[in-house]
Amino acid sequence: MKIFLLLISILLIPGFGFAQHEVETTVRILSFNILHGATTNGDFDLDKLAAVIQKENPDLVALQEVDFKTNRAKRYDLATELGWRTSMIPLFGKAMNFNGGAYGVGILCRNPIITSRNFPLPATEGNEPRTSLEVLIAINGDTIRFVATHLDHKKESMDRILQVKAINDEFVKTDYPTILAGDLNATPFSKSITILKKYWSDSVGDKPEPSYPSDNPVKKIDYILFRPAEKWEAVENRTICDEVASDHCAVFSVLKLLK
Repeated sequence: MKIFLLLISILLIPGFGFAQHEVETTVRILSFNILHGATTNGDFDLDKLAAVIQKENPDLVALQEVDFKTNRAKRYDLATELGWRTSMIPLFGKAMNFNGGAYGVGILCRNPIITSRNFPLPATEGNEPRTSLEVLIAINGDTIRFVATHLDHKKESMDRILQVKAINDEFVKTDYPTILAGDLNATPFSKSITILKKYWSDSVGDKPEPSYPSDNPVKKIDYILFRPAEKWEAVENRTICDEVASDHCAVFSVLKLLK
């Protein structure tokens, strides 16, 4: 009996046995502009969108151009429909009222959501409102923040500059390792992306692949970013182009959280 108790005590000492075993935390992230549920053929096929998502088996998905019970989306709540089809937790972030319902961004999540918040972004009068949707999630005992967003689309956009500054002001001050994903409507060396990269690292490093349009990608406007740089390691990156499912390619990354 004494020997048994001695063995148990040793295993519980820091540095011995399974008591100190740590599970490595990797996060599979997908960002996908879903063209409000329509396909490039002009029909409506949520199963095709779900198939693109399921194939990558993500832990977190940032969705853009998400309709909530609009007439053009056949009164579907697109985030919930895609959550049901992919067996993930859905969340919708409203940017504005639209077409009998609402329009904004969404998140699909594999792990428990601790808290969530919809954070509206600045937009000048007459321009389309934009938002960012934030969740805190628990993975393997770690807490991370995930933010999905969709920035202004105009070519020369002061709104987009205001929006990236607001994102920096709001999400850089967090104590949690953070991932920011979405359609940022800006190329890698544009002013708005340069402002973001003062605080955020691009998962693809200095090797960006074009993500738009999906049938013949010529420019990168879809991103997965992270911070702080010393907390994450990019393990894998991929651009997934289904020219029918959406006019955007999806972007996919595997990030490892460094202890």
